[in-house]
Amino acid sequence: YEDADLCLKSMERGVAPWEILAITFTNKAAREMAERVERLLPGRRMWVTTFHKFCARLLRERGEAVGLQPNFSIFDTSDQQRLLKQVLHDEDIDATHFPPNKIGWQISQVKNELITPETFKARFEERVGNHMEAVVARVYPKYQQRLIEANAVDFDDLLVHVALLLQEQDDLRAEWDQRFRFILVDEYQDTNRAQYQIVAALSQIHPNLCATGDPDQSIYGWRGAQIENILRFERDFPSVAVIRLEENFRSTPEILRTADALIAHNKQRKVKVLRTDNESGPEVELRLFLNGREEAEGIAADIRQQVEAGDRRWSDFAVFY
Repeated sequence: YEDADLCLKSMERGVAPWEILAITFTNKAAREMAERVERLLPGRRMWVTTFHKFCARLLRERGEAVGLQPNFSIFDTSDQQRLLKQVLHDEDIDATHFPPNKIGWQISQVKNELITPETFKARFEERVGNHMEAVVARVYPKYQQRLIEANAVDFDDLLVHVALLLQEQDDLRAEWDQRFRFILVDEYQDTNRAQYQIVAALSQIHPNLCATGDPDQSIYGWRGAQIENILRFERDFPSVAVIRLEENFRSTPEILRTADALIAHNKQRKVKVLRTDNESGPEVELRLFLNGREEAEGIAADIRQQVEAGDRRWSDFAVFY
């Protein structure tokens, strides 16, 4: 939680706590960071939040610019599915062939790229896409219209509305830029285009932006995260100071050596050399299976054998997939 320590150092330099914005991705991470800040700086109120909560708070203040009242609702996935199902029915589109969850995922991907309904429809008409794109081109505008009529947003809208407001209204962007003079962003490799644009827009007048991230840990491309955001950071902020955190405290030398050998093949990354002072451990095992079922059964059998032999407890194991 380097961001919590950076908050303390910023205030030691005379920065007011309300001028510091610390953003992360999950409620759990934000809560733990806020608790650590509270321990370091008791009673100091500052913004420690997630991207979505931050944007929701700003939209409560200025949402009228995009047609929202301050008491707007935030639709969860089930609300979104119901609304999409209604739109599909009204458009006489078969929800069996074009399920609401798939249409919703497509719309989410488009929103993460900051593509409005009008722009998407125009692009589709220019190049004539596939059947799914044809449905999205019909449904996306109607869906967005229904959201505004219901004084509601989905999770993606929280980001998109704020990103577009900052892009289109320079006075508003300058106001919020002045409000948040120091911005700290955790897990920067997981930001999508909308999140990147929000952070960059708020770092123009006061380019005091600290981004913590690792291109080698970028695993959320399927939900819109763009590894390019962290790779191009030095280009967009030329005066940046880059601090490589290369000491590993968790793993053995054998694990680091294996990880480095694999990840060196990545084409989009910042080269770094991980090192550790930890003691040597067993070599990493490579196991080959014919299919996913054999893999699951093989791993389960190995775990059961170790537990029944008394060498391990069930709670000693975690499975990542």
